[in-house]
Amino acid sequence: MKELFDTVSNTCSKEVTLAYSTSFSLATKMLAPSIRQDIYNIYGFVRLADEIVDSFHNYDKETLFSRFEQQLNDAMTDGISVNPILNSFQHTVEKYKIPRDLIDAFMNSMRLDLSKNEYTTEEEYREYIYGSADVVGLMCLKVFVKGDDSQYEDLKEAAMSLGSAFQKVNFLRDLKADYEGLSRTYFPNTNLEALDEAAKNKIINEIEGDFKKGYEGILRLPAESKFGVFMAFRYYKCLLKKLQRTPAMNIKDARIRVPNYQKFGVFTRSYVKYQLNLVK
Repeated sequence: MKELFDTVSNTCSKEVTLAYSTSFSLATKMLAPSIRQDIYNIYGFVRLADEIVDSFHNYDKETLFSRFEQQLNDAMTDGISVNPILNSFQHTVEKYKIPRDLIDAFMNSMRLDLSKNEYTTEEEYREYIYGSADVVGLMCLKVFVKGDDSQYEDLKEAAMSLGSAFQKVNFLRDLKADYEGLSRTYFPNTNLEALDEAAKNKIINEIEGDFKKGYEGILRLPAESKFGVFMAFRYYKCLLKKLQRTPAMNIKDARIRVPNYQKFGVFTRSYVKYQLNLVK
């Protein structure tokens, strides 16, 4: 009956992905079936940790996060967890030999969100992004290359750049929610009360540089993962273009979104480009 529990665990991770992110769900569906579930398992884990620190405002987040962290440690040690999300995640970690230091770095950044509200130096900023985004890209990369160490090392820098780009886009579009709802500011040396075009464009140019490095890695990904990652790339590029067109003074007043009809348009055009071998 353990197989039944593992099936239920995988279903839970998939359902978390489908419920929380339309765009990520669509991109994940474009991955080969052989690796799709493992990406659901990674997303379920990171989403659950993120929800604890970002959403459970009427509860003792510190205690909940510490319990979750202990459950994670137990799952890694025991090779099983009664928490279905952690059960499916530990299976993927073991299957692809995902390094524990990546998981620890992610948990460290999530724990920072419990108490740290401002990042004043580039070092702090980059350390947070590494733990909250880059390592998630590296976990997924382990799956994309099916644990091949040589391919992993070759694509590692590009995967980190793509993770950074995605996270910085999220920071920029979520300025209002982070600043007003959670009292957080991630961009160092940036006055969000008086965000101007120069400051906004500096951030966007930095993201563009990350995207360029990330795209070079997408081109070298195995066929099983290339199209799904390309679709996610195209979606976030679309978000960045919307942010670029939005006046700086308006960015912090509303969350910039891509409507579902535009998402499907982006994905349709991405599919055409990919099928015509224009992704190169």
